[in-house]
This record gives sequence, C-alpha cells and structure tokens, in this order.
Amino acid sequence: MDINNKVVVITGGAQGLGLSMAECFAEKGAKLALVDMNPEALDAASNNINTKGAEVKTYVTNVAKEEDVIALFEQVIADFGQVDVLINNAGITRDGLMIKAKEGEIVKRMSLQEWQSVIDVNLTGVFLCGREAATKMIETNTKGVIINIASLSKAGNMGQTNYSAAKAGVDAMTVTWSKELSRYGIRAAGIAPGFIATDMVKSMKPEALEKMANMIPLKRLGEPNEIGMTAIYIAENDYFTGRTIEMDGGIRI
Repeated sequence: MDINNKVVVITGGAQGLGLSMAECFAEKGAKLALVDMNPEALDAASNNINTKGAEVKTYVTNVAKEEDVIALFEQVIADFGQVDVLINNAGITRDGLMIKAKEGEIVKRMSLQEWQSVIDVNLTGVFLCGREAATKMIETNTKGVIINIASLSKAGNMGQTNYSAAKAGVDAMTVTWSKELSRYGIRAAGIAPGFIATDMVKSMKPEALEKMANMIPLKRLGEPNEIGMTAIYIAENDYFTGRTIEMDGGIRI
C-alpha cells in the first residue's frame, strides 16, 4: 500500500502511541481521522498534525458503544469517502490482583466493573471498530488493512487478568479477521508493544524506569515512533497479514 493520500483512522489517537503513530502516517502523506474521548486532547493533536501539512479530522467517540462506532464510520466516509487503514489503539487499564488475601482473609477482589470496563474498551471496542471499518472497506471496494494494538501482556501478566484476557482476545481476532477478510482484499495484523517510553511511562519514578529497562535485553524502553514505524511497515507491506509483531526489545514476561 502506498500510504500517500490514504485515509487512516486511529482510535485513542489524541495522545501516547496513537498520536505518535498519527505523526508517522502524516509524514507519509496520509489523511488522518483521529478518534478519542477527550476533545481537548483531540484539538491539540489536530494542531500538531496540521503543522506537518497533513489533512486531519477529529471525532469524539466511545468505542465501547455500538451506536457511537457506527456513527463514527458513517461520518468518516462522509468526510473522506473511504477508510484505508484502521488502527485499533484505544485502551484502558484497571490493574489489580484477581484476589488479594492476607493470612487467609480476603482483602480485595477484582470487581466485575473493573473486569467489564477493560473488556468493553479493549476487546469489544476493537471488535466494533474492526467490524465497521471492514464493512466500509467492502462497501467502497477498498483494499485496506486493520492493525490491532495488542500487548506483551497477551501472554498473561500478574495483576492484569482483565487486560491480559482482552489483549489475548485481540490477538486471536487478528488471526481470525485475516482469514475471513482476505477474500475482500483486506488484511489484518497486530502489534504487541512491550515497555514504551510514552509521556505517561516517562513520568514514573527514575528508579522504577531503571528497573524496567534492566528487564529488557536491549536495556532501554522502546520509543513511541518505533511502534509507528512498525505500523507503517504493516500498512506498506501487502503480504503481511494474520500475524502480530512483538515490539518489546526481546523481553518476555
């Protein structure tokens, strides 16, 4: 795929990895549809992308709500005429042990709300956006690609029952979609980031960052633009589908 003038929809696109990927695609001449819950952050992201000379529109959307997602993609088609790339990046965390006990007494349990909120955004939201993007690609005869952002935690991570389950599901959906959608010329692939130096992560205590880096064979955190470069590779390489690239510096948890 030649990214120039292609329409790229990025959920969670107002900050962090989403914004970094948007910047990478903007530099390649893509048209950006940035999706987020935070209108102020979207405005700031839009201004940032505009300085790169790229066309950008913003959409305040809750990806966990079916009616919102349907309306989102209808509006993107009205604004741009097609969807070439969807990056399913929106996500939240509600970390905690499933059960925490002390001396045989239960201290805390992961609540259903803590479980459900993460599943709603990180798994159901990916499904809804993927379904609607694929629908529009088929209706407009667009040979597009869906890129799902998974996580190193898809293998299971202590304190992340909800998040790990959602990301493992995202990984499985990626393979499934690659098989189901290939007949329409649509690819599906994933990226599983490890520890990435987003602004939120860099705000952690220095000793925590050092400990984190020492766990990684390359002895450093990944840079956000390195995830963007990976998304570019997937979009541009028309033979890449059905696989998730683990961008983690070699760490295993």
